[in-house]
Amino acid sequence: MADVFQVRIGVRGYELDVQGHVNQAVYIQYGEHARWRCFHAAGINTAVLMAAGFGPVVLETNVRYLKELRDGDEVDVTCQFHWGDGKTFRVEQDYTRADGAPVARLTSVCGLLDRETRRLLADPPARLREIVADPAMLGL
Repeated sequence: MADVFQVRIGVRGYELDVQGHVNQAVYIQYGEHARWRCFHAAGINTAVLMAAGFGPVVLETNVRYLKELRDGDEVDVTCQFHWGDGKTFRVEQDYTRADGAPVARLTSVCGLLDRETRRLLADPPARLREIVADPAMLGL
């Protein structure tokens, strides 16, 4: 398996709330950004997914906040996939400030949605293996 995928994101002033730290909804956006960057690194983009007739969906997300992110901070967001036997899989993402301080952990339950039937596909790892260029990026 490849090393855990990671992307660095710089906090922007418009992402702050009235407390002066990153708004809670932005953490979810950072996680989504990291997941898409991971998919791109694996060779999957929206054109590939459109041609395959399915795409990833998030069914549940939990965020555990540990420390603040403030204006000017940089945060490293990881992306690690955990595959099971059913229609869903788990993605764990750790957020670490550039100074090494753990900031948050986001855990999502995801699936692959058939664009035509609007149903979750069985065996997501097998379906992704059919279209991925670098399976190790997704822990496949």
